[in-house]
Amino acid sequence: MNSIQEFIEKVKEAMSLDQFSKLTLSKPRYKSNGLQNIFIRIVDLKGNQKLSFNYRHLTKDLTKNFELEEGLAELESQLTEKFKHATLLTSQATWQMMINKKGNVTIIESQATGSTKPSTHNKEKKKRAPLDAPYLYELGITNSKGELIPKMADKYRQINKYLEIMDHQMEAHVKKMALKLVDMGSGKGYLTFALYDFLQNGKGLDVTITGIELRQELVDFCNEKANKCGFEKLHFINQRIEEFQEDDIDILIALHACDTATDDALAKAIVAKSDLIVCAPCCHKQVRQQVKGKSQESPLLKYGIFQERHFEMVTDTIRALILEQHGYQSKVFEFVSNEHTRKNIMLIGSKSNQTKPNEASQKIAALKKEYHIDFQYLEQLI
Repeated sequence: MNSIQEFIEKVKEAMSLDQFSKLTLSKPRYKSNGLQNIFIRIVDLKGNQKLSFNYRHLTKDLTKNFELEEGLAELESQLTEKFKHATLLTSQATWQMMINKKGNVTIIESQATGSTKPSTHNKEKKKRAPLDAPYLYELGITNSKGELIPKMADKYRQINKYLEIMDHQMEAHVKKMALKLVDMGSGKGYLTFALYDFLQNGKGLDVTITGIELRQELVDFCNEKANKCGFEKLHFINQRIEEFQEDDIDILIALHACDTATDDALAKAIVAKSDLIVCAPCCHKQVRQQVKGKSQESPLLKYGIFQERHFEMVTDTIRALILEQHGYQSKVFEFVSNEHTRKNIMLIGSKSNQTKPNEASQKIAALKKEYHIDFQYLEQLI
C-alpha cells in the first residue's frame, strides 16, 4: 500500500545511489500560515552533504540546512502535517506523491525528464545559480514556482558566467576558508547575492560580503532582501567608494563602478593587499579628457569613435600594469558577449611573487609618452 514512508524510502534510495536531483513540496493543507512550497536540494558544505530546505512563503523565503537524517525527518513531518503533493526528480525517474482529502496516498512513477541530472555529478556543466535559490525569486529573476522569467534570461546567464569566473579564480588564487569580500558599486545586488549564496551555501565557505552603494534606495532594497533570504553575513551600506576605510579585504570586487570610482576601488584593494581583485571597468573619461586637444600621431585616433575606444584600452592597460607594479598578476578578458553589452571587459589581479614591477613601470612610462598622458588617476591614489 502506498504511504508517505514508502515515498521517503524512494528519496533515501535516490540519495544513496547519487541520483537525487530535486524535491518539491506543493499544495499546502492549510493556507493560513502563508507557506506555499518547499524546495529541497542537496548542498555540499565544507565537505559534508546536507539537505537544504527553501521555505517559500507569500511574503518571504527562508532557507535551512539539515543533516541528512534530520532533513528526512523534517520531510516526513512536512508531508504528514502540511503538504499534499511532492515531486521527486532523479536521474532515473520522476516520482509524484499525492494525498487526497481522505488521506489516501498515491505514488506515481514516470520517465525522467531529459534535463534531470544527479545533483553531485557533472559539476562543470551544472548551473552554479540553481533556479530554486531564494534570492533569484526575491530579485525578480524567477517566479514563485522557481521558473526563470523570460525577460531575465540574459541576467541569469550573466550570473552563472560570473560565478564560473569567480569559482575558477578562487580555486586558483584563494586558499582561505573564512573570507571578507567587498563589492564596490553593488547596485541592485544581482551578482552580490549570487556570489554570497554560491560561496556560503554552495562551497561551504565562511564569507562576509559588504556591498558599497551610493543610492540609498538600493541599499535599503538589498538589505531587506538579504534579511528575507536569511543571508546573515551579507549587508549593504550607503557610502562613496573613496570614503570606505576597511583595510581587511580578502577579495575586492568592482563591477562597472563609474569612471574614476574604478580607480578608487583598485586603490583600496592594493592598499589592503587583497588576495584577489575583480574589476569590470566602466566610463573611461579621465584619460580621454586629459588628452583632449592634444595632437596624436596614430591615424587610428583621427576619428572620435575610434579615439574613445582606443583610450578605453589604454586606460585599462595602464590599470593592469599598475597592478603588476604592486605585486599582482593581471589578466584582461571578455566577461559577457558583445551582443549583450559593450561594457564587457573583466580585469583581474591576483597576488603573486612572480611579477616584474620595474618592467611594468617602464611600460607605463612608454604608454604615457606615446599618447601624451600626464597621469592616470590610479597612480595618484597609491
